[in-house]
Amino acid sequence: MTSRPKGLALPLPTTGPGAVDPAALVPGLRIRLGPLRLRVARRPLAAGLGLVAALLVVGVAALGTGDFQVSPADVLRTLAGRGTGTTDYVVNELRLPRLALGIVVGAALGLSGAVFQSLARNPLGSPDLIGFETGAATGALLQILVLGGGPFAVALGAVGGGFATALVVYLLAYRRGVQGYRLIVVGIAAGALLSSVNAYLMTEASIDEAQAAAVWLTGSLNGRGWEQFAPAAAAIGLLLPAVLLMGRHLRLMESGDDSAKALGVPVERSRALLVVCAVLLAAVATASAGPVSFVALAAPQLARRLSGAAGVSLLPSALMGSVLLCAADLAAQRVLAPIQLPVGIMTAAIGGLYLVWLLSHEWRSGRR
Repeated sequence: MTSRPKGLALPLPTTGPGAVDPAALVPGLRIRLGPLRLRVARRPLAAGLGLVAALLVVGVAALGTGDFQVSPADVLRTLAGRGTGTTDYVVNELRLPRLALGIVVGAALGLSGAVFQSLARNPLGSPDLIGFETGAATGALLQILVLGGGPFAVALGAVGGGFATALVVYLLAYRRGVQGYRLIVVGIAAGALLSSVNAYLMTEASIDEAQAAAVWLTGSLNGRGWEQFAPAAAAIGLLLPAVLLMGRHLRLMESGDDSAKALGVPVERSRALLVVCAVLLAAVATASAGPVSFVALAAPQLARRLSGAAGVSLLPSALMGSVLLCAADLAAQRVLAPIQLPVGIMTAAIGGLYLVWLLSHEWRSGRR
């Protein structure tokens, strides 16, 4: 009889008799939604329900406050179709499109950040830090300042710029696989280079064009309507199930490529598909609201601490992103009322403090 050398993992069968489903190795509650099968741990599920409740509270506050005050009861009555003509116009026509877009964009950023941080195995692996949102901004600026494209062309430019940046970063970071540290370093370098390109485009533009581009680069939900919400919701409605379907592979890949391969996970193919989905999520969010910073960085880590999960949780991260962006937008509208700040200013202020805390926490943990 021969014995297996220690430290050598044997692949488990994933097809045929005696097949092992890798998802069965991840503990939690099984949820089946048609063809979609999910496994959710109990505490992340409770955290997700709490975040849904928090999002409802923030949403009602956003819909009810402003120059024309609407009580929470009247907000709920209006959303149910039983409001007056005035409250219906204020709530459903003026404020609801902005809130709905904030929910969708925040979820996209939170989910994108969760995927990148999980793949990089690093809390700094965020699309706004590793250059992907900067690349999306470059594509949009080329349309705004050089080609003179309309809103649809700007959105396509942002998606194309983010995807092209991700492709270049991925290829440069690939060395018999993509390691998280190398991806972050290459991404930061690409982001710095693209930031200089964006600055050059701004200096060569006219004053009016530069002002319009500067407002877009800050990240804002001001003046957004259903025409921006519909394509963003459609894109994210397609990408969200795709990411969740690959979520079980993502969780197994957090333990290392060798362990994931031993469990039958096609590591490189899964990583490439997840990167594509995460880049598209970040690019769609950027095309809809501009490059809103720090939501993709903070949401997954806050959701992980709230849910008590060992790794990044996808659904709680998406919900946390929605809560953070909608709460920041509410503060941007009301803190200096009647002046309305772009939401990117508020998220940058909050995110800067969070980044200082995160770096100091990681430094202390490293010293211990």
